[in-house]
Amino acid sequence: MNTTSAIITKLTTDKGINYFNIALMMLSVIAAYIIPFELFLFSYAVLGPLHYLTEISWLEKKNYFIKSKSDIWVFVLLVVFITIGLFNRESKTNLYLASFLFSAFVYALIILFVENNGVKILLAFITFIISLAFKFNHFPGLPFMLFAIWLPTIIHVYIFTGLFMLYGALKSRSWSGILSIVVFIICTLTFFIYTPYHIGIPVTNYGREAYSFFTLLNKSLYQLFGYGDFNINDEVLFFGAKSIIIMRFIAFAYTYHYLNWFSKTTVIKWNDVSKKRMGIIITLWILSVALYAFSYKTGFYALFLLSMLHVFLEFPLNYRSFIGIGQEVKAIMKK
Repeated sequence: MNTTSAIITKLTTDKGINYFNIALMMLSVIAAYIIPFELFLFSYAVLGPLHYLTEISWLEKKNYFIKSKSDIWVFVLLVVFITIGLFNRESKTNLYLASFLFSAFVYALIILFVENNGVKILLAFITFIISLAFKFNHFPGLPFMLFAIWLPTIIHVYIFTGLFMLYGALKSRSWSGILSIVVFIICTLTFFIYTPYHIGIPVTNYGREAYSFFTLLNKSLYQLFGYGDFNINDEVLFFGAKSIIIMRFIAFAYTYHYLNWFSKTTVIKWNDVSKKRMGIIITLWILSVALYAFSYKTGFYALFLLSMLHVFLEFPLNYRSFIGIGQEVKAIMKK
């Protein structure tokens, strides 16, 4: 009993959490090599909804890291527009997908420093007009890829996760934290250096059908990494050697993103809520998983708004982290 308590105590220290996260990275890498498509689908359907619910709850407790909670309604409105576009392909909101995301990302920075509501809205409107002027919604242009596809997906789960880790390591002056970042980078590079094609289990027919909602991400990264043209067919996307590399990276990024969040429960204390709120969160999570189990399509559509909303609501925190990294680097350089 004492041994168990000692292990738990060590795991809840900053150093213990960092080493535990390194272990989680290793497990995510191994699983990504073996079952990349199914790992992603499992993580997105099971870990994802619990992450959305607990993070939104935590952000609400932290006032969304902004001065006025009322500012989040702009995020909510934009997410509703995007969701309408998802459900109704003929909706004109589909024409402004990249503009909505770009405007939300810039708006998150605006509300950190501007207090006047009129000025906030004016600046947000100017941002939207700028995106139209520079043809952000032109598919498949780089601005469209950057904001409509990568920002709510791979940038959110991979780049921002890495920056959160860096901020935490710098703030705590933790060598184990720096080590975890180094391992994070090495894990990523491994997928592109060690590229055995025949290791792992081929995607199932169910996996191919369920993954149809996410193929734009793979195709865009396929082109970004110089592997070939954006318009690859499904056979190449699901079975091509270079496509498998991309899928392993995506599966790792998403899986570790979720695991990293849950591993830091004792640090950020997202679970420090009333029994009633936690009961609602668990109930909604079970319902969400049940919807995915019934039909991946049903689960995806039912949870899309919540998924996108948690990305938008995190934008102010992303900026706080960027600023924090700059401050910590500046403080270290002064010593």
